[in-house]
Amino acid sequence: MRTVTSLPYPVRRDDHVWIPLADGTRLSARVWRPVSSDDDPVPAILEFIPYRLNDLTFQRDSIHHPYLAGHGYAGVRVDLRGSGNSDGVLADEYLERELADGEDVLAWLAAQPWCDGSTAMMGISWGGFNALQIAARRPPSLKAVATLSSTDDRYADDVHYMGGCLLSDNLSWASTMFAYNACPPDPAVVGRRWRRMWLHRLQHCEPWLVEWLRHQRRDDYWRHGSVCEDYTAVNCPVLAVSGWADGYSNSVFRLLRHLRVPRKGLIGPWSHKYPHLGVPGPAIGFLQELVRWWDHWLKGIDNGVMDEPMLRIWMQESAKPATAYEQRPGRWIGEPSWPSPHIEVTGFTLLPNRLVRAPDAEDSEGIEDEDGGNGENGEALTIESPLSIGQFAGKWCSYNAPPDLPYDQREEDGGSLVFDTGVLTQRHEILGSPVVHLELSADRPNAMVTVRLSDVSPEGRATRVSYGLLNLTHRNGHDRPEPLEPHRRYRVSVPLNGVAQAFPAGHRVRIAVSTSYWPLAWPPPEPVRLTVFPARSSVTLPVRPPRHDETHPEPFDEPEGAPPPPVRRLRPGEGHWTVSRDLVEYRSALDVVKDLGVLHFDDIDLDVSRRADEHYEWVADDFGSARGSVDWTMRFTRGEWDASSVTHTTLACTPTEFLVHARLDAYEGEQRVFSRNWHTSIPRDHV
Repeated sequence: MRTVTSLPYPVRRDDHVWIPLADGTRLSARVWRPVSSDDDPVPAILEFIPYRLNDLTFQRDSIHHPYLAGHGYAGVRVDLRGSGNSDGVLADEYLERELADGEDVLAWLAAQPWCDGSTAMMGISWGGFNALQIAARRPPSLKAVATLSSTDDRYADDVHYMGGCLLSDNLSWASTMFAYNACPPDPAVVGRRWRRMWLHRLQHCEPWLVEWLRHQRRDDYWRHGSVCEDYTAVNCPVLAVSGWADGYSNSVFRLLRHLRVPRKGLIGPWSHKYPHLGVPGPAIGFLQELVRWWDHWLKGIDNGVMDEPMLRIWMQESAKPATAYEQRPGRWIGEPSWPSPHIEVTGFTLLPNRLVRAPDAEDSEGIEDEDGGNGENGEALTIESPLSIGQFAGKWCSYNAPPDLPYDQREEDGGSLVFDTGVLTQRHEILGSPVVHLELSADRPNAMVTVRLSDVSPEGRATRVSYGLLNLTHRNGHDRPEPLEPHRRYRVSVPLNGVAQAFPAGHRVRIAVSTSYWPLAWPPPEPVRLTVFPARSSVTLPVRPPRHDETHPEPFDEPEGAPPPPVRRLRPGEGHWTVSRDLVEYRSALDVVKDLGVLHFDDIDLDVSRRADEHYEWVADDFGSARGSVDWTMRFTRGEWDASSVTHTTLACTPTEFLVHARLDAYEGEQRVFSRNWHTSIPRDHV
């Protein structure tokens, strides 16, 4: 990334700004704004998240907020209530209290003498969520938002559940916030009251995993904050951004389809990162794109930003399976609208071990049918996958913590039903969400199905392109699960994650079906045997045929940003992702280590260390042995001040219950100043 030291406007930084709320709570903020804004007010752009602006996000904040300020805006970073140095307690994500606080913050910003009365919101992940949610509340000063790596549907397409299946990221993410919520405020900012504030947080710190497990179906808890409940509530322009390695690309398609305001979408090859910091690359000049977006909607500049394609996509080329990529080969393409008039839905029929074009699929030229025709075969196929299927699945959402992307799928395919096309005789590109339609039966009342789409090279390597999960008790809706009647035949549709992918000539397209996908998703209560009826099953692929008149969008600028603050690494970090298998006891495990080492923040003379250890285990095909645990250690030191928190969360199960054990210990130096344990059981609700 190119560091920019000369910007159109000289910038000042206002540290330790306190924003008062109606109930007397004060939120901690930092503001970057043009020096000239004292006399010439500017629009304010808010990022509203719980990740500690004083230290943990200071480097990232200092790359983009001063850059925006240097182009004539006030970049404002505010810690949520109960986080960082802000007052109060953070009780859960996206609560009514948080969204109301956000409205208060926007009103306060609009009233500042250095603000011209116009505001906007931006953010990735949490900040992208609440930007979209607050937009649906229509605060009067809010003129536009940029939402990155977020969702419009908190149940169906977030870190908690996928297709009605419980994600292990639900445990991982809950454990992360458990650790963050136990962190102390900085005495250099809040003064002597830091210990009182910290103990108050610790006394009210709860493992959010328990609450999330109490809502295993799509109820009012998840409907709150899901803008898909009423897209028309959003009345300001929206820029929606994600990456193919991220967990949130689907929402970009839905927002473009359903919103009725000016909108644009951007999906690159990236993981859960801002695009100017994007990995896998190529990273892009996203801050330049943001400036153009804000210039148009906050300053009324006619810069042509809305004359460009509604959706810009990185069309990925075929790549060998790998758990991490520095770069993903491909090219930028543009679509004038979404749904796109350039996509042709192509049907394929399942046959034993084969995927053949449907008789009426006129646009599937270039795929060889190795039996010389479509054929008819009523043979039923059965599958009962081993519990190990999924150990090479990677994370539901890649956080660029390598190696967290899916590896070669051949071992996974060995415990799955596999359907391959013939060899492709010409290149094929898809853009959108593939859908697999299955007629099936199960021998148990509670079952799941996983469908994976892979690119198979001539050497046989299988790179996962997309996948989808469905809890079969949710076949009629996520709000009304119903047990299966064993051996009764059902027809279900499994949408896969949206994707843009090229399949070269000489490769094959593969669909693989399994009955588990652990540890990415929690397995059913007991092993299940599925029977699939291929002659009554099919696949639809969103094919993007080549066009001679296709125009290529203007290339993005190189990524650039303001200089980050000086930070020294006192101890290097480490990262591991280890799959192990004991063939005596038949125990298997996945261990993930994310140690960020020790960083010294020169500006505030602070040392910070963070380490997370995730462990997932199982025994043979004993579905009741599935177990996950996450340990976090967070430590902050400056001179004689030494404060740390240690959290542990374990999720286990029986056929009828989820079992949660959590522990929180806090220390000043070596002295433990707080300790609490939780033991909770939650009935399994068709999961």
